[in-house]
Amino acid sequence: MRILDRSVYVGPSLHAHFPVIRLDLDLGPLEEWPTGRLGTGYIDALAAALPGLAEHGCSYNAPGGFLRRMREDEGTWLGHVLEHVAIELQNIAGEAVTFGKTRSAGPPGVYTVVYEYAQRDEGIAAGELALRLLCSLLPEPIRPADSVPEGWNWPEARDEFIRFAQRRALGPSTASLVRAAEARGIPWLRLNDQSLVQLGHGKYQQRIQATVTGRTPHIAVELASDKEETNKILASLGLPVPKQELVQSESQAVRAARRIGLPVVTKPYNGNHGRGISIRLMTDEEVAQGFAVAREHSRSVVVESFLEGDDHRLLVVNGELVAATRRTPGHVVGDGSHTIVELIEIVNQDPRRGVGHEKVLTRLELDAQAQKMLAAANLGPESVPAPGVVVPLRSTANLSTGGTATDVTDVIHPDNREMAERAVRAIGLDVGGVDFLSKNIAESYRKIGGGICEVNAAPGFRMHVAPSEGTSRDVAGPVIDMLFPPGAPSRVPIAAVTGTNGKTTTSRMLAHITKMAGYTPGLTTTDGVYIDGQRTVPGDMTGPVSARMVLADPQIDIAVLETARGGLLRAGMGVNEVNVAAVLNVQSDHLGLKGIDTLEQLAEVKRIVVEVATDCAVLNADDSLVLRMAGHSEAKSICYVTLNPQHTLVREHIRAGGRACALEAGVNGQMITLYDRGGHIPLLWTHLIPATLEGRAMHNVQNAMFAAALAFSLGIKLDAIRQGLRTFDSTFFQAPGRMNVFNEHPFKVLFDYGHNAHAVGAMADLAGRLDVSGRRIVVLAGPGDRRDEDLVAIANAVAGRFDHYICRRDDALRDRAPDEVPRIQAAALRAAGVREGAISIIPDEQQAIDAALKMGHAGDLVLIFADALVRSWKQVTKFKPAGAPPVAVRANGGDERAATFARPAEPVDPGPALNLEGLIRDERGVRLAPEADD
Repeated sequence: MRILDRSVYVGPSLHAHFPVIRLDLDLGPLEEWPTGRLGTGYIDALAAALPGLAEHGCSYNAPGGFLRRMREDEGTWLGHVLEHVAIELQNIAGEAVTFGKTRSAGPPGVYTVVYEYAQRDEGIAAGELALRLLCSLLPEPIRPADSVPEGWNWPEARDEFIRFAQRRALGPSTASLVRAAEARGIPWLRLNDQSLVQLGHGKYQQRIQATVTGRTPHIAVELASDKEETNKILASLGLPVPKQELVQSESQAVRAARRIGLPVVTKPYNGNHGRGISIRLMTDEEVAQGFAVAREHSRSVVVESFLEGDDHRLLVVNGELVAATRRTPGHVVGDGSHTIVELIEIVNQDPRRGVGHEKVLTRLELDAQAQKMLAAANLGPESVPAPGVVVPLRSTANLSTGGTATDVTDVIHPDNREMAERAVRAIGLDVGGVDFLSKNIAESYRKIGGGICEVNAAPGFRMHVAPSEGTSRDVAGPVIDMLFPPGAPSRVPIAAVTGTNGKTTTSRMLAHITKMAGYTPGLTTTDGVYIDGQRTVPGDMTGPVSARMVLADPQIDIAVLETARGGLLRAGMGVNEVNVAAVLNVQSDHLGLKGIDTLEQLAEVKRIVVEVATDCAVLNADDSLVLRMAGHSEAKSICYVTLNPQHTLVREHIRAGGRACALEAGVNGQMITLYDRGGHIPLLWTHLIPATLEGRAMHNVQNAMFAAALAFSLGIKLDAIRQGLRTFDSTFFQAPGRMNVFNEHPFKVLFDYGHNAHAVGAMADLAGRLDVSGRRIVVLAGPGDRRDEDLVAIANAVAGRFDHYICRRDDALRDRAPDEVPRIQAAALRAAGVREGAISIIPDEQQAIDAALKMGHAGDLVLIFADALVRSWKQVTKFKPAGAPPVAVRANGGDERAATFARPAEPVDPGPALNLEGLIRDERGVRLAPEADD
């Protein structure tokens, strides 16, 4: 039994709309060993190792259902068992995950195991530990070789996993804040492996690190960390504080204790979590020992008077006390029959106690500090305390060292409440915890005494959220309400755009419209991340990482996410929901990759963005696969886009008050028209949109319609939509590789990244509509990882439409022979009736483009399908036709800055009889990755 492959999905995917891990699991010979055959011994051993499995309902939807399924005659297969074990392992580590599903994956014994996770590393480790546990319980004869290391111990492995998980989990305080944010509909992003979390998106974001917020003044944190200065400030305001001195040596500590008056407390100057504190020191020797303990944690040590009373934590948020807790140090109570070691074991059997922050309480440990406390009481681990005798194991009451917490919020005296609020305000903290010693918190400190030991920045919330006794307090809610007052925005509008073709242009159009409307857009595309129109990160940025990158940017107030098939299949979406989503089309591309073999399967992948749209799903009514997605949308509305004004379904949708964008014919040309709630809204003539080449580029007409529908569904005003479309053109600068036109040569060049039959066909259609007095020349290619039939389909999309065809390949061969792709496409052209003399095979992209440009004459049209976009565009713009004077080239495909390129003229054989034999060659270049991919 082994894991063949693993995929970690960070957001909505084919498997779920939340984070899951997918394992491809091969049972091997264990396919013949379902749990029914393994027998009750195996099942009982697994249930004993993970008692929580008894609560799994599985298909019976009731506790015990999973174990019942395992005990049936045939039982269930180990892939299904691994799913449940991986979930339960995360449960014992403190994560509330429940979802899982296991399906046969085709070949006998191979299963797809999917299970929910809370944190990536923990989820991966849970799957691996689940596999090891299942193997360890198998009978020796059928146990896979090397599946269980020698000396492996389940209890140790379990506890180590819990510690591993907790080191990577959000702490209890941070987790409570995240839950409070989720309850208020506020999105969040974890920014590092610790507790730095972003609440909200874009310009509305607030940050927290544990319980320190982005609004916590740095000077207040510094003051709270300076125990001596805090003591002075509070004392100057008449607040109750113990006498205190700061010392740097043992002798200074002893002298300070004498001045203050014994007993005293020693503690590190800048310690936390109760580390290094010694209390009730009665002699010079004890003071010296206390100094040494504190010095292990800080160069300076605080000596202060010892105050009698219980230890209380008073939590103040935004100037108001929200919770009060009495803390008791970890201890055991004698019963007259058990040793201290046995009493600790009995206490640790409390199901509320666990490792670290796994449970409400932490296990007691008989460590060096506990031994020291026992020795001070003239006891040892084997001592048997008398009935009712309390034996302290810690001097401080921190929950992390086994202490307990009792909520006393309802009984705190008003004077004590006011005292805590004044103390936190005096230090300047927005969230602060006051450590207050009092014999009775229900009585005023003015009457019975007491004192403030510390004021803590970043106070822990665990004792308030999950006290050992008393009422649980929502202390995280007031923090979130302080950061996001009721009615304050936390989300930016998000649009997701997907489809086989057109998504990059549509995304860029929409981002341009939003910028014209006054927004600061964040955009992800196949060539990079753009913030307010400036590219900040280059590369293919259409997956979940780039989506989160945009939403984390504090400048943006709207996000446009081009969402590609590859990212959805690799890791899912980067956001749990979007406001609007568009699916432009589903065409044959990338089939045969990553388990997607049919158009229907590809449509299911593209449909994910529709499933998570909340406000509007914008769908291509002219594509039957896209049209069917309407049935899977839970958005408030559906907006159909159609080039056919007679579309029956769209007409009925409009008559019912639905939203649509249709192309309608008029006297002056074709009009993009919006319909909504019975209203008819003429938007813009297509010939006024530069990117449509006066309405001839129908694929960009459709892209403009989708951009308009998305913008309208986002609530952008009509005038801003019109202005955006009228000022968006198809220059290389604004839309690289998307129908870029270069007119500075005697001939026209069309430049495009089309790499599937549908996209190539759209450009061929455009080439046919343009007025061309000369010849039409095309440079054709296809990605090497496509199926042969896809490469043939690309060739067929241009066959018979051009006068000359140059077949090339991409730099990245993708396991193809150097000239395999161009020869496949050349053969397809010949089979489609293209004459031999009109076909040239020039494998190298640069040489193929150079040959096409040299063939161009006045009045010709050269259509170039490029792969290395920047390099190829520079090649087009820098090309100098033979005998022509230097020309002004528009840098970046349309800027006004002119650049003159002069190089010696090269003689070219005129006319279609150009000799290309010298340009046909085998692979000699360096293997390069493509600049952008779906």
